Amino acid sequence: MAAEAVSRRLAEAVRELSGAWYGRHMAAAERAIRTRLPLVDLVVEVRDARAPASSAFQPLHRRTPLEPDGRRVVVLNKADLADPSETELLVVVQRWMAYMKKQRSCPWVAAVNSHNRESIKELLNVVRSRIREIKHGKNDCTGTVLLVGIPNVGKSAIVNAMHQIGRIGAAEKGKLKHAIVSSHPGETRDIIGYKVASHPNIYVLDTPGVLSPRFVNEDSGPRLALIGAIKDSLLEEYDIAQFLLAIVNSREEYRKWENLNQVGDNTSCGNSITSRSHNNKRQYASDHTQDFIVRTVRQMLSETISSFKGDLGEVDEFKRLISYQLVSLQEAFKVSTEPSEDMCKPVAMKLLNLYRTGRLGHYTLEHVPDVRQQVIS
Repeated sequence: MAAEAVSRRLAEAVRELSGAWYGRHMAAAERAIRTRLPLVDLVVEVRDARAPASSAFQPLHRRTPLEPDGRRVVVLNKADLADPSETELLVVVQRWMAYMKKQRSCPWVAAVNSHNRESIKELLNVVRSRIREIKHGKNDCTGTVLLVGIPNVGKSAIVNAMHQIGRIGAAEKGKLKHAIVSSHPGETRDIIGYKVASHPNIYVLDTPGVLSPRFVNEDSGPRLALIGAIKDSLLEEYDIAQFLLAIVNSREEYRKWENLNQVGDNTSCGNSITSRSHNNKRQYASDHTQDFIVRTVRQMLSETISSFKGDLGEVDEFKRLISYQLVSLQEAFKVSTEPSEDMCKPVAMKLLNLYRTGRLGHYTLEHVPDVRQQVIS
């Protein structure tokens, strides 16, 4: 397919990096995590729900120090940013558990949104339940949980939310410490402990993200670049944006945007949208996250796909559509149209930001491998 050709180009760019993202800090973090693995009661592996297989924490799977007694929980975070039909809680949990049982890893699986209080409460209940089982039902004990994952999957956001919900004592409320939360990978540098529950006492160790220098398959590279696990500065944002547009052009999501206009559709951008005056548009024209700009971007993408007369099955025609869309987005994003070699970079960065925050739409990048046969068998 033409879209696969765009993916292969980005995969080649990732391969040429030769694991440049895996520096001394990441290597030291991996050693520290390996040292602690045998000492903790439970390991919580955080993945991105949009790419559950590609975002697996490879250091944990290359060497399994845990006994096969279920002392691992896999958390599919950012479920709110993926395709709802693919991340409905019961569906995604059942399918991934079925697949992982076939892989003999057999962990517990939970789909969460780190910014949703009820979602984090459910995760905290799972952790409490697992710790109680491991501690043979004791409530007056202490359990330790190691939180691991690749960069930018939301580990620190999860531990902060668990810490806020699980704190009990009044003295603790006044002395809260928070993990650093950033949209950029690699912000967490040290392993830090946070108390998240009492009876039993549970401490979660937040760890730096570790992304292996080599991936299990080449398809993982583009997906990890798109969700922000690989620093954009190591790649061309333009290449990543082309991969994103290849996905948008190949899915049916854009058909929902055909009737968008500058006035209505209160659900088109995921949040409640209120009408804005022309003064507001002028004041915030440079903010690409404003609802009226997001609507314009969606409408432009829908129109360019629907009106394209070329054969989207042909690689050259498919790339021609993507190039045209990136040029058109300059106006949609209010980016200056003066000639410049760097003109495509701000457009690509704005487009990627809309995807990563769920404002462009919800796209799952991979499905459970052979899930239907796995479940039937």
